[in-house]
Amino acid sequence: MKRVMYIFSILVVTAFLANICIASDDEDIKAELDVFWGKMSQSVKEGDFVNLKAAYHIDAVLVNGPKEVSYPVSKAFDGWEQGLKDTEMGKMTASVGFRFTQRLYDDDTAHETGIFHYTANPEQGQPTDVYIHFEALLIKREGWKLIMEYQKGAATEGEWTAAE
Repeated sequence: MKRVMYIFSILVVTAFLANICIASDDEDIKAELDVFWGKMSQSVKEGDFVNLKAAYHIDAVLVNGPKEVSYPVSKAFDGWEQGLKDTEMGKMTASVGFRFTQRLYDDDTAHETGIFHYTANPEQGQPTDVYIHFEALLIKREGWKLIMEYQKGAATEGEWTAAE
């Protein structure tokens, strides 16, 4: 009986230590993803087109739910580039923040669901202030890269507040 209890206690301790390692790895991955999204926000705020573009995998796809279209993100860059240049030159201020309602990931892949809040204030023209439901699929290739961004549709400020 003592031997059974000894083996059982070893199993319990081993399982406990394994859970600590898994939790630590889980927190490390989440922290890496948080850094990724922080860099995305910083790129928009600074108008850094090069770093924003580098956040996407070369074959990344953008899905625009409201317009019911899907296309390579390289086409989206054509539309985003001038706004980022204007921000970099001080002709516009812009920001984007991210909050999540679901985060699924392992060491090399991630599927993030949430809301982004984008604002833009050009010197001339109408300001933009939108909340958008989105899903993002990422892979880890020399750092995290977005391979699919799905902008699902409008969100509310209340939904934004409720998200993490």
